[in-house]
Amino acid sequence: MATFEAALARLARFANYEINRSVVYASGTFELARMADLLARLGDPQRAYPSVHIAGSKGKGSTAAMIEAILRAAGYRTGLYISPHLYSFGERIQIDAAPITADAFAALVDEMTPHVEAVAGITWFEIITALGFLHFARQRVDAAVIEVGLGGRLDATNVLTPAVSVITSLSYEHTAWLGDTLAKIAFEKAGIIKPGAPVVSAPQEAEALAVIARVAAERAAPLTLVGRDWRYRPGPIHPGGQSFAATDVRSDDFSRQPDVRSGDFGRQPYPAAVETPTSGRAWARFDLPLLGRHQIVNAVCALAAVHHLATAGLQIPPEAMHEGLAAVRWPGRGEVLSTEPLVVADGAHNGDSARKLVEMLAEWFPGRRWAFVVGTLSDKDHAAILRELLPHAAQLIVTRSQLGRATEPALLAEIVQQLGGQASLADSVAAALDAALAASDAVCLTGSLSIAAEARDCVGALRTVASGTGLEASAGFSG
Repeated sequence: MATFEAALARLARFANYEINRSVVYASGTFELARMADLLARLGDPQRAYPSVHIAGSKGKGSTAAMIEAILRAAGYRTGLYISPHLYSFGERIQIDAAPITADAFAALVDEMTPHVEAVAGITWFEIITALGFLHFARQRVDAAVIEVGLGGRLDATNVLTPAVSVITSLSYEHTAWLGDTLAKIAFEKAGIIKPGAPVVSAPQEAEALAVIARVAAERAAPLTLVGRDWRYRPGPIHPGGQSFAATDVRSDDFSRQPDVRSGDFGRQPYPAAVETPTSGRAWARFDLPLLGRHQIVNAVCALAAVHHLATAGLQIPPEAMHEGLAAVRWPGRGEVLSTEPLVVADGAHNGDSARKLVEMLAEWFPGRRWAFVVGTLSDKDHAAILRELLPHAAQLIVTRSQLGRATEPALLAEIVQQLGGQASLADSVAAALDAALAASDAVCLTGSLSIAAEARDCVGALRTVASGTGLEASAGFSG
């Protein structure tokens, strides 16, 4: 049997569009027929379990992690497929939150090789996706949560017929591939909606929502809209996360849940503006160990999605929803790596994500003067990210990760200057962090998930976790 490294090397000869972003995004380059052919040769493993399929510009990974955590809390054996990974490749394919082992991966590559070679033009991501589906079937998962790689309509994962589809928040991203308007981007994302299968959507801009609603209607897919059909209210925050309340306005399923009006909500009462409306409907309280109000929207998308899973025979008791959300972990997203000095890492990769990051920092850590360490990937809108961060930066240091697609710091510094600011340059994340800590006791590293991953490595010696705050940061994934 090949080793894990040999198996990865064998797959490296196939076209990898995570690395090569110069190809045209169109049928032919991205071809679902190839994926269907390969899966048929493998016995269509994706049909062996119900699945949740998740697309979006932001929040799809967080939402996937929340749904998986809820399913696992309910006692189900879970599969989770994500991309990209933070540290190790095995993170992409998980069983019960444990990455695929090196031996299991190598064995599946060996087994799949003759089938892979029989499909002309098959790509790296298509092979990896099929391998994940096969692994989930072999491991007899009760349900799989599948994150789209890019877009939705032409993504390799879109061979699924899911029990429920989820579309998280949409914003401008990959515009050279997905389109330069929200309507075009929404059309690509809405490609995951399947005839008759329910779809959950986060609140969207009107332009994007109109497309999602139209596609759902055309495919007779019941649409659940967070903010309309499921409502939520932010609650108290604390250094280790936050609380919120939610209700399904179309059902009485939450009648068994703690009512916000009981007064037993948490460390502080809700402000008057977000108390239970006069409808008399009960609002359930949830705890979430993730920072940023945008994570509440992701959590409510997850709650709405798992409610639909009853049609697939998966019953999710209320306590599992609470336990799953309270236990979810999603490293590198608004993650506090150290408290003294304060170091936060977040993989904000577009302007909207950067704006939400700034809002989170202001709410959770008011009055801080932030040194931002920023590094982006070559296909991102660098100016949009920097434009959001620059007004809030006491110091701005641009750098690059070790990833091949990383943007040169000199280019980022030039953009900062065009925006009317000044940036220092550092040739590595470690050097940038050292410079930032010399200038400020509050540092945020952001711009891409690769920056967040390297930040987690660099901060190990600096981490001083306040006892009892829930800020403990794991040293990284294994796999």
